[in-house]
Amino acid sequence: MPKKRSGGGLSTTQQAAKFLGVAALSGVVLAGIALPAAGALGLATKGTVEGFDEIPANLKTPPLSQRTTILDSKGGLIASVYSRDRTVVPLKNISPYMQKAIVAIEDARFYEHGAIDLKGILRALNRNVQTGGTTEGASTLTQQYVKNVFVEEAGDDPDKVAQATQQTMGRKVQELKYAIQVEEELGKKKILENYLNITFFGQQAYGIEAASQRYFSKSAKDLTLEESALLAGVVQSPSRYDPVNDPAEATKRRNMVLQRMADVGDISKAQAEKAKATPIKLKVKKPQNGCITAVSGAGFFCDYVRHVFLTDPVFGKTKEDRAKIWNRGGLTIRTTLDPQSQQSVQASIKSHVYKTDKVATAVTLVQPGTGKIMGMGQSKPYGFGTNETQYNYSVNKSMGGSNYGFPTGSTFKPFLAAAAIQGGKPATQVYPSPYEMDYPDTVRSCGKPWVNDGVPKYHLENESETEKGPYALREAMEKSVNTYFVQMLQDIGMCPVSQMTDKLGVVQGDGSKLPQNPSTLTLGSNGLSPLTMASAYAAFANRGTYCTPIAMESVSTADGTSLPVPKTSCSQAMSPTTADTINTLLRGVVDSGTGQEAGLQNRDNAGKTGTTDARKNAWFVGYTPNMSGAVWVGSPSQSVEMERITIGGVYQDKVYGGQVPGPIWRDAMTGALNGVAAPPFNTVDIPDPPKNDERDRDRGRDRGDEGRPGAGGKKPGGKNPFPGITIPPNLIGGTNGGGHRGQTNGGTQGP
Repeated sequence: MPKKRSGGGLSTTQQAAKFLGVAALSGVVLAGIALPAAGALGLATKGTVEGFDEIPANLKTPPLSQRTTILDSKGGLIASVYSRDRTVVPLKNISPYMQKAIVAIEDARFYEHGAIDLKGILRALNRNVQTGGTTEGASTLTQQYVKNVFVEEAGDDPDKVAQATQQTMGRKVQELKYAIQVEEELGKKKILENYLNITFFGQQAYGIEAASQRYFSKSAKDLTLEESALLAGVVQSPSRYDPVNDPAEATKRRNMVLQRMADVGDISKAQAEKAKATPIKLKVKKPQNGCITAVSGAGFFCDYVRHVFLTDPVFGKTKEDRAKIWNRGGLTIRTTLDPQSQQSVQASIKSHVYKTDKVATAVTLVQPGTGKIMGMGQSKPYGFGTNETQYNYSVNKSMGGSNYGFPTGSTFKPFLAAAAIQGGKPATQVYPSPYEMDYPDTVRSCGKPWVNDGVPKYHLENESETEKGPYALREAMEKSVNTYFVQMLQDIGMCPVSQMTDKLGVVQGDGSKLPQNPSTLTLGSNGLSPLTMASAYAAFANRGTYCTPIAMESVSTADGTSLPVPKTSCSQAMSPTTADTINTLLRGVVDSGTGQEAGLQNRDNAGKTGTTDARKNAWFVGYTPNMSGAVWVGSPSQSVEMERITIGGVYQDKVYGGQVPGPIWRDAMTGALNGVAAPPFNTVDIPDPPKNDERDRDRGRDRGDEGRPGAGGKKPGGKNPFPGITIPPNLIGGTNGGGHRGQTNGGTQGP
């Protein structure tokens, strides 16, 4: 009876001896043992034949995981991402020294034996019996390759990896069966090529090409004798023989490989001695993995691409399917990112907002008519350190963004105006627009009406006490008069606005639909993302046609096969006339209104400012006929009120949408559009209302605040100052101030 270990099982040496004994009795271990069929193996008993034949012989070699390359729209490298750093190369692109070195040290009789090496097994068995352990193995390169296939298939699952590498007789027999198949189907050269591409060389490098680049910053085809011997020696124990962390141990192992190459006649003794005397000369290239390595601040765009791949069904029906393809890698992803636009975005951010500032900025540029994301960046860099983050402030939560997005303030007003004009309201529409007022008692919605049931009633006011109407739409938009747009919402109801924002792809940062209340649908009190805003405004530039944003132009696999990619979906959100009217109105904002500091030179441009309650957020969203962009500035945690604050080295008494985000937008757009055609808008004629000397003409600064606590007791007059222009009767006359500010913006937002 064989002696058992304390754990109850046979030792590895005893198992090997038992296996050899059984195999020899059965006639299995013949010269080379690489025999094509069970009958030729000479198995002695029926049971043994059936047991061996029951092991499936259809080893399915998984595609080797490789690095994925993410490119910009011009083919420039943005970043490389991988779960395993590997670049598969053919045998002809691997140095002959490397081929000989790995064979010499791992399996010197590789070209002489079959799937297993009987002489090697007997030699290893004898050596292990003498030492009482398992100091020498006998796996051939073919068997090692098969084991590596199992490990590759296991991926990063620790249980599957343990199963793939467990030292059991069953796994060894299975490995042998597959090795026989591989020898028959592939041949020696292909096995060697596959082995060198699959094996692990330490320092996160899988395969000889990645290893050559990691340790020597060169291609595998250019490896010298000394370099090849070093890498061949690493394979047995990548941690023990790591030349970066233990060059002395790595040198000993390298010299052992060189000696072995001389012993088998691959090199002369003189070559071996000369190589042994040569010190190790590394030129280590640090791993460049992941979006953290992206160029031009494109780390967040890179991460957005990853989220799209892992969530869009076009890349696989289930999240597991998509993750498997992504982790396998080897993809070449050509994106929509325009390098000129991205560089301009990043340069503008750096000149206006520092990463150490209390607040941050996020900028996104989108191409009208295509939905292509042209630029995306933010002041807090992509990373894990101080003043760095992995939250992408430009996108929704599902794509790696903040939990809720950021309140948009008055940049929401053009959506309301578009809904009103689309519904038949004239661009000359006039409302009384007092300095302050209660929200309406009720406002129609798509369902149950909204009721002003605050105690006291919800109240709002304009930025300045001199800002009191009546106003027509053009001037109300230029000045961003809060009370004007609340009265417009009361007039048309909330349902048309909800329907318009649905068509423009406007959802909250958490992906949910905008709630129907006056504060949300007038003054932008709920959180949206810059990408959402830039894409929605792009519909104005595109004469009413909204296109969903896209980030990829093409994806191909390692073998050149093209994969389908998400396509933009374009639909008419409003009539061209409505869009042209909004373009005319918003052009006035940058020409003479609150967005003058954002205006571009020598090209048609339009936009809207926005500043939210307590100045926690400031926005500028604007566009030309061929580019749309959104800029947000604020605290991601919504904890900073931007008064008496220094941003980008400039002291700001009070931050306005036109004052800080506006110049960021201007500089980003100027660089992005440098050398690009400057087409004009289609505009409409909007007559100016009759002048009234008693009306305030102070254009002031940004009027995008939701409102401050009202002073109460004011009652604006109710006479129509514009004979011949209709003011809805229910909106003529003032309302008593209630001493309570407008609806809140939803509380604290942020990551």
